[in-house]
Amino acid sequence: MLQAKVAVVTGAGSGIGAAIARLFAVEGAKVVLGDLAEGGAAFAAELADDGFEVMFQRVDVTDEADVAALMQATVARFGRIDILVANAGIPERKSPIHQLDLDDWRRVIDVDLTGVALCNKFAVGAMLATGGGAIVNMASILAHVGQENSNAYSAAKAGVVNLTRSVALTYARQGVRANCVSPGYVDTPLLAQLPAAVRQAMLLRQPIGRLARPDEIAQVVAFLASERASIITGACINADGGYTAI
Repeated sequence: MLQAKVAVVTGAGSGIGAAIARLFAVEGAKVVLGDLAEGGAAFAAELADDGFEVMFQRVDVTDEADVAALMQATVARFGRIDILVANAGIPERKSPIHQLDLDDWRRVIDVDLTGVALCNKFAVGAMLATGGGAIVNMASILAHVGQENSNAYSAAKAGVVNLTRSVALTYARQGVRANCVSPGYVDTPLLAQLPAAVRQAMLLRQPIGRLARPDEIAQVVAFLASERASIITGACINADGGYTAI
């Protein structure tokens, strides 16, 4: 489905990002794994040992120069960028708004919204030079529904949805498609660290009765990035096990 495509995946060192990077590689893409954590380098080495054509680039998505360097390194190595998956993100320290920590607000907005915008900025520039490409930005169910004590994260993810629509409309006639995916609760290492009672509460709110797997989210992303989704742009797919249908 992605044979010979060149893909950049941020936040690719673990969880959903790692599942996306692996699936893309299995489907024939050349994958650049961008991550702030050095664990991303180890994962890239693992994929390379499996025979896949991959590269790791350390990137802080809040740093414009870092993001520019990520895209430049991709083009230098593989000649172009066909796909961007702007997946890097962080959680917030939840609190009622009257107790909002402004430093935490800024940190989450910087990574989860501004970081996505910067990745789109530099990827689109590269895509336009070679006739187009596909962008998949990572949103969240909290872009669509409310949750108590969720301030910066919900605001950032809602921003990602409308940023995606804007990018889609701006470049629709220039061969660049932009969509986003809104996962629900996904069984990642991060969620595994939560108390059992919290995980049980999550399960009770899942119409399908279980958490999503990272590889299931990766399948949705791969579809949107592929030519099978050639008519789809400006869309946000809720991959949430029915959560937002309630």
